[in-house]
Amino acid sequence: MAAPLRVLACGDAEGRLEALFGRVRAIQDKSGRFDMLLCVGNFFGSPSDPEWTEYRTGAKKAPIQTFVLGANNQETVRYFPDSSGCELAENITYLGRRGVFSSTSGLQIAYLSGTESQDEPAPAYSFSSKDVTELKTSLLSTPNFKGVDILLTSPWPRDVGNFANSPGKINTKKHGSTLISDLAASLKPRYHFAALEKAYYERLPYRNHTVLQETPQHVSRFIALADVGNTSKKKYLYAFSIVPMSLMDPAELVKQPQDVTENPYRQSRKEAQKTTKALVCAEEEPACQFFFDLNKHQGKKRPSDGKERGNSQPKQAKTPSQPTGPCWFCLASPEVEKHLVVSIGTHCYLALAKGGLLPDHVLILPIGHCQSVVDLSPEVMEEVTKYKSALKEFFRSKGKRYVLFERNYKSQHLQLQVIPVPLDCTSEDIKESFITQAREQQIDLLEIPEHSDITQVARPGTPYFYVELDTGEKLFHSIRRSFPLQFGRAVLASPALLALPERADWRRCAAGRAEEAAQARAFRRDFQPFDLALPE
Repeated sequence: MAAPLRVLACGDAEGRLEALFGRVRAIQDKSGRFDMLLCVGNFFGSPSDPEWTEYRTGAKKAPIQTFVLGANNQETVRYFPDSSGCELAENITYLGRRGVFSSTSGLQIAYLSGTESQDEPAPAYSFSSKDVTELKTSLLSTPNFKGVDILLTSPWPRDVGNFANSPGKINTKKHGSTLISDLAASLKPRYHFAALEKAYYERLPYRNHTVLQETPQHVSRFIALADVGNTSKKKYLYAFSIVPMSLMDPAELVKQPQDVTENPYRQSRKEAQKTTKALVCAEEEPACQFFFDLNKHQGKKRPSDGKERGNSQPKQAKTPSQPTGPCWFCLASPEVEKHLVVSIGTHCYLALAKGGLLPDHVLILPIGHCQSVVDLSPEVMEEVTKYKSALKEFFRSKGKRYVLFERNYKSQHLQLQVIPVPLDCTSEDIKESFITQAREQQIDLLEIPEHSDITQVARPGTPYFYVELDTGEKLFHSIRRSFPLQFGRAVLASPALLALPERADWRRCAAGRAEEAAQARAFRRDFQPFDLALPE
C-alpha cells in the first residue's frame, strides 16, 4: 500500500493566524512534517486584519501548504479576488467557490465555499442548489465513481446527528444545510470537515450502502471543528493520516468499523432534491403546467399548451389498439381466467394476479384492449383513478399501503400491478429500494416531478417501466434496449420491503385453480365496502 498522507484540518481561524500557525509549528516540531492544512469556516476576521497583512506582503510565511475556503459573509469577500481560486500568499491557497482539487499523490478533495442561499445567482459569499448540482454532476459523471477522499464545507450538513452520538448543544435538525446533506450523501466523502458553529463534534462513522441490498462501500466520517484559540479549549485542529482511495486495496477500503451507524441523510437528501427541483422550475419558466421532457436534463420543461413549439397541429384522437393475437386480459376473450376477477366496472376491472406476490396482489385492467396507460381514453383513465383511490382506502383499512407498477415492455395488454406493503414501509424506503436496485442494474430510474404524470413523460408506443406510490409519488424509466421482466416484483420481494425473495418470479408462485378461486372470493368479500362497481 502507498505511504499515507499526513493532513491537518482546522475550523474558523477568523484572522487569528499567529495562533493557528504557531500551533501547527509546535505539532510539526513534535510529530514531524505534515503534507497540508485544510481550513474550513471563516479564515479571515475583520476587514482590516493586521496579522493577514504580514502574510500577504511576505513578511511572514505559513509553515505548511494551506488550503482555505471562501467567504461566508459580505465583509470578507474582498479577500478573495478570483472566484475560481488563487494563491493569496506564499503557502496559502484559496480553493475557489466549488470544485475538486486532486493532489499529485492522488488525494481527491471536493470543496464548496460559503453558506446556503435560496437566491439565484447566489451572493459571492454563498452557494445555491445550482452550485451543488454542478459539483455533484462533475463527479458523478466520472466513470466508476466511488466517492471522494475529503469534502470541505463551512456549514454543517443538516441532520448529521441522526443515528449517532450526541452533537451537544447543536440541534442538527435545525442547524446546517440540507443542500450539503445531499452533497455529502452523493459524494460519499471518507472525511467531511465543517465549522461555523464554534463546536467540536466527531460523529461516529456511517455507512454509504444499504445493508443486504448493496455491495459494501467505504464509511464516511464527519468532523466539525471549533474556532481557533477559543477560550473553552474546544478542539479546533484535527490531525489524521490517509491513503488516497485510488491507491487502496478495495477490500481494505470497505472494511466496516464496529461503531459504524446508518447513513444520517436518507430523509434530508430527498427533501433537498425536491427543493432543488422546485427552484429549477421557478428559475426556468413562469408558473404554469409543464410537461417533463425526457429528451433534456431532468428539470427542463415545455409548456402544456397541447402542441409542440412551432407546431400548431391539434392532437389526433386516439385510435383503440388491437391485440396482435389471443389476449389473456381482454375481458371478452375466452383466454381470460375469470375465476380471478374480483370487480367489474364500466371501463376497467380488477383481478387477482396469477402467481401473486401476496394473496391480495391485484391488477387494474381495461376491459377493452389497450397497450398502456398513455393510450387510455379520458373516461377509462378516470375509472382507473377511482379504482386506485378505492384500493388505497381498502389497504389502509388493513394497515397497509400499496405500490403500483406498470411494465410496458413485452406485454400486450395494460396491467397495473398493485401490491400492498406494511404501513411502516415509508415512501422514502420504497423509492430508495427501487432506485438502489435500478442503479445496480444500470437502469436510469427518475423521480417524476409532482407537476407531471405518466401521460406527460411517455409517448404512446414507447416502452417504459413506471412506479407509483399511494402518496402520488412516481418513478419512471424509459426502456431503450432490454429490461428485466421481474424487476418490479424483485424489488418488492427484497429484504428491505416484503422479504419474500423466493416469490420474485410469478411462475414459482402459481397455485391450483381451486385455491385461486378461494383467494378471489375472500378478496371480493373484503373489498365489497370499497368496490366502486357495486351500488352504494
